[in-house]
Amino acid sequence: MTQYQVAVIVGSLRKDSYNRTLATAIAKLAAAEFSFKPVQISDLPLYNQDDDAHPADSVKRLKSEISAANALLFVTPEYNRSIPGVLKNAIDHASRPYGQSVWGGKPAGVIGISIGAIGTALAQQHLRNVLAYLDVPTMGQPEAFLQLRDGMFDSNGNIGESSQKFLQNWVDRYVAWVKTICH
Repeated sequence: MTQYQVAVIVGSLRKDSYNRTLATAIAKLAAAEFSFKPVQISDLPLYNQDDDAHPADSVKRLKSEISAANALLFVTPEYNRSIPGVLKNAIDHASRPYGQSVWGGKPAGVIGISIGAIGTALAQQHLRNVLAYLDVPTMGQPEAFLQLRDGMFDSNGNIGESSQKFLQNWVDRYVAWVKTICH
C-alpha cells in the first residue's frame, strides 16, 4: 500500500486556534495510508531576499518538510478578507530563491474555519491565487467555507456529529484528489 505524507500548514499561530483544531480533526477522518504532519511556521523570520543565500535553520526545516511531503493541506483563518501574514511569509520562504520553490506539483487541499458568516471564503480564494502561481494544483470541489458553530467539534476536538458527513465527504474527495495527482 502506498503511503502519502501530507504537510499541514495552519495559518494561525494562536494556541487554541480553531483552524489547528480543524486540521487535527480532519487528519483523523482520512484513509489509513495518509499521515499528516503539522509544519511549524511560527519561528520563521520575515522573508527578506537578502537572506536567500544563507537561510535561517527554520527556513531550511520548512523547505525540507515541504519537499518530503507528497501533498499539502492548507488550513487558514481569514484576516481582513485575506490570508494571515504568517502564512504568506511561509509560502514566500518555501518558494525562494527564484527557481528553487519546493511547492510545485504537490496537490493541495484548502479549507478553513472562522466565526464569520462567510467562513474563510475570501482567504481561501486569495490562497488559491497564490498557489496557482506556484504550480500547486488545488482541489476545486467541494469547497468548505466553515463557520464555527456550537457542535462543530466535540469535547475531544473531533468533528461534531452535525458536521461529520459534510467533512467526511470533503476528506474523502481530498484523498481521491491526492491519489489522482500522485499516481
